[in-house]
Amino acid sequence: MVQRVREARVSVAGAEIARMGCGLLALVGVGHADDEAHARELARRLVQLRVLPDAQGRMNRSLLESGGTLGVVSQFTLFGDARHGRRPSYGEAAPAERAEPLVACVVEAARAQGVPVVTGRFGAEMQVTLVNSGPVTLLLDTEKRF
Repeated sequence: MVQRVREARVSVAGAEIARMGCGLLALVGVGHADDEAHARELARRLVQLRVLPDAQGRMNRSLLESGGTLGVVSQFTLFGDARHGRRPSYGEAAPAERAEPLVACVVEAARAQGVPVVTGRFGAEMQVTLVNSGPVTLLLDTEKRF
């Protein structure tokens, strides 16, 4: 899930670990079928996604064109399945030892494209504060199911 933000902050145990201004904040979930190719594709799509305003205020610019920042926060709960009962199942989420390197791959691939990136802390209880601009919120899926 990606949100266009005016600003965002990530804190762990009351200490701020990341801060960003205008750009995109991506909450990244990793599934069992995901691999490095999926991570690089997600980074490419995030960096090139044209949802930032141009001079006329239209969603027409990417992070590369606007000079915006990308925030990446891991979030396994995106794979939560709440279709049955009251407690979500997270069986479709990749285990941490598989997911953490793939989230890091997204970060590295985005940085390699010249975009400043801030991150959360994998596996930590994080508090994410953001000002959604627009609001603009999109779901991206490297399998392109939606």
